Amino acid sequence: MVHPWQDTTLPAAERAADLLARMTAKEKLAQLSSVWPGSDAQETGDVAPLQHEVAQHVDLDELLPHGLGQVTRPFGTAPVEPAEGAARLAAFQERVRAANRFALPAVAHEECLTGFTAWQAAVFPTPLAWGASFDPELVGRMAESIGASMRAVGIHQGLAPVLDVVRDPRWGRTEESIGEDPYLVATIGTAYVQGLQSAGIVATLKHFAGYAASRGARNHAPVSIGPRELADVVLPPFEMAVRDGGARSVMPAYNDLDGLPAHAHQALLGQLLREEWGFTGTVVSDYFGVSFLESAHGVTDSRAGAAALALAAGVDVELPAVRCFGAGAPPRETVDRAALRVLTQKCELGLLDPDWTAAPPAPPADVDLDAPHMRLIARELAEESVVLLANAAGALPLARDVRIAVLGPLADDPAAMLGCYTFPRHVGVEHPGLPMGVAVPTLLDALRTEFPEATFVADPAEAEVCLVVAGDRSGLFGRGTSGEGCDAPDLELPDGQGELIDRALASGTPTILALLTGRPYALGRWADRLAGVVQAFFPGEEGGGAVAGVLSGRVNPSGRLPVGVPREPTGQPWTYLAPPLGHRGEASSLDPTPLFPFGHGLSYTTFAWEVSPVPEELPTDGETTLRVTVTNTGDRPGAEVVQLYLHDPVGRVARPVVRLVGYARVPLLPGGSAEVHATFHADLASYTGPDGDRTVEPGALEIRVAASSTTVHHRVPLTLTGPERIVGHERRMRCEMRVK
Repeated sequence: MVHPWQDTTLPAAERAADLLARMTAKEKLAQLSSVWPGSDAQETGDVAPLQHEVAQHVDLDELLPHGLGQVTRPFGTAPVEPAEGAARLAAFQERVRAANRFALPAVAHEECLTGFTAWQAAVFPTPLAWGASFDPELVGRMAESIGASMRAVGIHQGLAPVLDVVRDPRWGRTEESIGEDPYLVATIGTAYVQGLQSAGIVATLKHFAGYAASRGARNHAPVSIGPRELADVVLPPFEMAVRDGGARSVMPAYNDLDGLPAHAHQALLGQLLREEWGFTGTVVSDYFGVSFLESAHGVTDSRAGAAALALAAGVDVELPAVRCFGAGAPPRETVDRAALRVLTQKCELGLLDPDWTAAPPAPPADVDLDAPHMRLIARELAEESVVLLANAAGALPLARDVRIAVLGPLADDPAAMLGCYTFPRHVGVEHPGLPMGVAVPTLLDALRTEFPEATFVADPAEAEVCLVVAGDRSGLFGRGTSGEGCDAPDLELPDGQGELIDRALASGTPTILALLTGRPYALGRWADRLAGVVQAFFPGEEGGGAVAGVLSGRVNPSGRLPVGVPREPTGQPWTYLAPPLGHRGEASSLDPTPLFPFGHGLSYTTFAWEVSPVPEELPTDGETTLRVTVTNTGDRPGAEVVQLYLHDPVGRVARPVVRLVGYARVPLLPGGSAEVHATFHADLASYTGPDGDRTVEPGALEIRVAASSTTVHHRVPLTLTGPERIVGHERRMRCEMRVK
């Protein structure tokens, strides 16, 4: 007999409801539970916060007869050959199915921020590099390839992307973020969601919400921001990824918002996410986030109390292993609500279908997690993300037969290419002697390949050019200079690397600085003395070749800064989104002006811009199209990034001087031209007013057509006319940009 929940012709929600009605209370709770095989066997550093303090052993023989919601990181906990890992996961799923009376498998999830966090898997550039590319389409293709590799070995859910908007780059997880602008984060992050989910992997938005706005840029620290900063800066990327991207899962943040932990925030997880935004997927806890309600936040005194708070708020699954959801007796209605969501998602993934099999889609012997097409995407994204910050008197590109001194411990270290959520830096460092698993050429390796006619010398005084390679080593919880739990007291280059730059400059040899970092660092100390500065943000397995290609001119740099580069290490510049009083002024002796602003990046070619006139009036519910013609006036192929910023001179609350509302990459051959059509809707001028409503109000605006947030080519005046409008979830959030 085929029960309704097994009928593949019925809607997923209907099938899930039928199955839920057949379950016992323990079976329902089991669907909200997870296990983390192998985590208790680790004798080295944690890969999750306070892992050894909070984790506890789970008796599978006791749990599995009731079922299981999720299995945590079967590939990302310890090194395992891909084929062996796929076979192990399939065997575990068969054990799970055999133990419960409905033969239900678990959802298997993994980290996938810079690629599948598994041994021998491709390592892509870190999200800050995605932002530097200003290329959502390419990021989407990357995510699709990541998702396909995960799906091939039996994974169903990926814990990415990170949609936290950078508010203070001292925060260690800046490298995991896409940038300091919500529009950039929203559009790039949504493309990642769409790419990952097109491959059949559930994308998980994190960290919801405010995580990057912690006091003092300390990981897990309290967040005390105003409701308008939350609404206009923090939340839009999540809203776009849910509404336009169709994201199927959300992960609450570790922090509290004005005293209320996100894992117990009913207004955030229930009212806003589900009722206002219409989200219908699952909410999964951050690792041990439910336990932290008791142990860290102190809003309850028991595991059962933590479970009750999280379930009431809208958390559906406790990750990475069950600790609280199995304690006490939470209200039946909250358990039923969460279990229905979990079962609906399992149904959407095909896990309730009668013909579902634990065997992975691809034969284990055919699994290649670092396939050639993935490395090509990794190379393309790395090349697009390198930012040429400065090029005094055309010092770059270098001559093919250059006599060069290469300095710095990171020059010949593959770790300089890798962020903290890559397998080699996240897990591999805890296994001494383990091969990296993928080929990651160092910058020095790449330079020797890129410049076969060059002479490499050790003494800068004997060289024509000195290249100083500086930056970060990523790690976790203080085991690196960048990464989760590796927050910085200031923005001085770590480990005394500034002294290395000073010594190179003292030699009198023209000095170029190559930065391989997870955050921006203050460079004002050398602003007028360096011959050139190249910035890469942990560019991944193909990053060495990308940076070397920019230095040689084989790659014409087209990356743009997703975060401003500060002048001083201790001044802590605000992001470019500051209102007028947040910028330089006579009221303070501190100047927060960045050395290089958001959106900045140079090229080896030149571009000319023209803007066609548009009507100067626009209804508060209307739209207009700007036409920007870009011409490559140089002798090299190159790509310009057309950026549109909105300036609103008068508002009912203090507004950012400018904010990004649209952008487009424009690749051009020498002498070539293209026309960018930008459709600007009045909704893009909306903001949260004093009463908490998001409004579009009549009045004067200015659209700035620019190459960065401060390099403006054209100013287009625009006056909104008509009545004030209140807009909500249905508003237009994108400025559609078409390159013709």
